[in-house]
Amino acid sequence: MHGLTAFQRDLLFVVAGKSKPAGVAIKDEIEEYYEKKIHYGRLYPNLDTLIDKGLVEKEKKDGRTNGYIITNRGRRELQARCDWENKYYN
Repeated sequence: MHGLTAFQRDLLFVVAGKSKPAGVAIKDEIEEYYEKKIHYGRLYPNLDTLIDKGLVEKEKKDGRTNGYIITNRGRRELQARCDWENKYYN
């Protein structure tokens, strides 16, 4: 999680919570949570960062649509984050 923005961390949580979501599904979830419009120009570069860091993989669903999948490393990073938060919250 080191080096991720809060937005990237939230994207990672959404990807982890869905089964191979497309970008538009991720965008919808984030917009609902943030209660504001998220532009694709913000969404996809941040998803690419998660891919570059080995936390998410991208898979072709069809000719235009990609699905995003959390990696094992991504799951370990999320678990470590949740453990850290619970140390202070509970």
